[in-house]
Amino acid sequence: MLRISLGVLFLVHGLTKLLVFTPAGTVAYFHSLGLPAALAYISMTLELGLGVSLLLGIHARWIALLGVPLLLGTIVSVHGANGFGFSNPGGGWEYPALWTVLLIVQAL
Repeated sequence: MLRISLGVLFLVHGLTKLLVFTPAGTVAYFHSLGLPAALAYISMTLELGLGVSLLLGIHARWIALLGVPLLLGTIVSVHGANGFGFSNPGGGWEYPALWTVLLIVQAL
């Protein structure tokens, strides 16, 4: 059940970046954070790939480990300075930290 839940969450986040914000909008948001455009495309691709792979159970343990650097990167580059609580302005690092722990649990 954890694998499916993580897969759905990653897929939703990737599809939101792709279809709602659009790639151009996602790149603009990453630029506003001082992050390179390539990172926006890498993030979208990883989220979509992780989501599909986890949903289908394709190498789920190894795929879960691939998500850990992505989430740690969001903590360091985006959410870390906003404090712990995800309800803080800009979203704190609580939610990505939980995802990181859940991905590690999935990998075990």
